[in-house]
Amino acid sequence: MSDLLKTPLFDAHVALGGKIVPFAGYELPVQYKNGALKEYTAVREGAAGIFDITHMGQVRVEGVEALIFLQYVSTNDVAKLVDGQVQYSALLNEQGTFIDDITTYKINDKAYYLCINAVNRHKDVAHLQAEAVNFDVSITDESDETTLLALQGAKAQATLQALTEINLESIGYYKFARGKIGLAENISGGIISRTGYTGEDGFEIYIPNAMAVEVWDALLEQGAVPIGLAVRDMLRTEMGYALYGHEISDKVTPVEAKLMWITKLDKGDFIGRNAVKARKTEGAKKRLIALKLTERGIPREHYKVFVDGIESGEVTSGMHSPMAGGVALAYVLPEHATEGNVSIEIRGKQVPAERTSLPFVRSNVQK
Repeated sequence: MSDLLKTPLFDAHVALGGKIVPFAGYELPVQYKNGALKEYTAVREGAAGIFDITHMGQVRVEGVEALIFLQYVSTNDVAKLVDGQVQYSALLNEQGTFIDDITTYKINDKAYYLCINAVNRHKDVAHLQAEAVNFDVSITDESDETTLLALQGAKAQATLQALTEINLESIGYYKFARGKIGLAENISGGIISRTGYTGEDGFEIYIPNAMAVEVWDALLEQGAVPIGLAVRDMLRTEMGYALYGHEISDKVTPVEAKLMWITKLDKGDFIGRNAVKARKTEGAKKRLIALKLTERGIPREHYKVFVDGIESGEVTSGMHSPMAGGVALAYVLPEHATEGNVSIEIRGKQVPAERTSLPFVRSNVQK
């Protein structure tokens, strides 16, 4: 793993007994010494879990045409944002398929902040910089200078409040505040947003790398439980949140991925708009559905999905949920999205499943 990058918290993960694995070009903990189930329980059942997600990318977009630029390169309506608000969105190519899904932070009319997926960082930045030549705007990749932590769970607010003078109660869902984070003797400016990838109340915290260890240690001292990659994926799958390379990719459009709610065709021109309109008119080539096994089994990515005995598609994300049992997200043929008997092939056996709604377990986000 010598060619892989390390976050500023790598030594802290090792000291805590983190099992290090390669992920998105980094060495990151998949779980810690107490095991994934205890980590999962900490987040879902009333504590606060802390995640090192520094591998995610952060890009600053500034200039007099920042809004016009983002309206053109992203799918959601950035004009609807007010200062201090966050928006889920996507970058598409001209074919209307996904370059990435992103979150957009509005600092002011001339300054925005994007959080992008780790695996797509360099591709995204190159894409944004190429498109920016036609606009009065600058694109700055701040990923290497920024630590990103996620603090998720019922006690997240109380845990974090001890470290900041920002009134966390005043930060609404998908809102953010900028201010000082850290201990009195070493405080620094950062961003705290009430966002996350778990279905629990919580925050994502952007700070300079120099503050990473101090803030991490302080949150642990306040009772936060370190959480690895395995549980992060369990939590997001239970919510049905899309992950690039799984539910979204350069092979599907927002029509197939059930993400037309972040794709505003009436806002004006944007990259991929015509292709998405055409796909919407002609109909999806496949449909994303949620499945729950009715017998024992663990569905995994790429397992085949059958409807009335006919191979119809495959699992994009699957797992055993401690709260819901065997659950999966899967793409199937459009005609099988709502009708027919469904099964998932697991180790050569077709295990019956039923279509269900999302999330698989109750969401506790504070909207």
